[in-house]
Amino acid sequence: MISLAGKAALVTGGSRGIGAATVKMFAQAGADVVFSYHRNREAATHVEQEARKHGTRIESCKADLGKMPDAKKLVDFAQQRLGRLDILVANAGIWNEIDRTIEQLTEREWDEMIRVNLKSMYATVHHAVPYMISQGGGRIVAVSSVAGQRGTALHSHYSATKGAMISFAKALAQELAGHNILVNCVAPGFVNTDIWKSALAKKGADFKKWLAAYPLKRVATPEEVAGPILFAASDLATYITGEVINVNGGSFQCG
Repeated sequence: MISLAGKAALVTGGSRGIGAATVKMFAQAGADVVFSYHRNREAATHVEQEARKHGTRIESCKADLGKMPDAKKLVDFAQQRLGRLDILVANAGIWNEIDRTIEQLTEREWDEMIRVNLKSMYATVHHAVPYMISQGGGRIVAVSSVAGQRGTALHSHYSATKGAMISFAKALAQELAGHNILVNCVAPGFVNTDIWKSALAKKGADFKKWLAAYPLKRVATPEEVAGPILFAASDLATYITGEVINVNGGSFQCG
């Protein structure tokens, strides 16, 4: 098992799916973790209880990270509770399961996707980096998507945010390398989360046909995405920055 003993981590969007799996896996690896949630306090409490079984400090904080004051509150809370900030996992985000052609896509839908998916990453990084610089380094891992690399028709606003996250991370990797802050992305394909289950319920036949062409013939578990996030945050990845780790079951192969 990779060790994060003695490390302090902040995971955004940690109450469900990939975020929840990451919080639990980080705790198992020995890290103290603060994570954010937006609305579901009950889900956040459940994640806290599960992660604390590994004996590390786990706390949650409610925040709407598309708002700068909330992002600052979250980062400051993590720093105060954990005493330092070694790792930031920018995972918070949304997906609009309703298909939208570009002529149907409204300004409100566009703006909300940008605010929640992209601005939230900017806001948390903006407030976290000064702490990392002052302590001599850190790790930032952004959870992007295969949609940010190849695009997803009828979800152009989602694809735009995930592609921007990759470009943002690459720029930060160059900008922050001199401060010993490594910045990478993990880009999953479909993952067995609430989003996938909802999409499957609505488009079952279409998704089953699509999945048949998937090399591994299945979607990922949240833990299968949390593992590469853990790797990118660990001391096994000390010479990796500005990279995209693809976790898509071979559905989109890029070198």
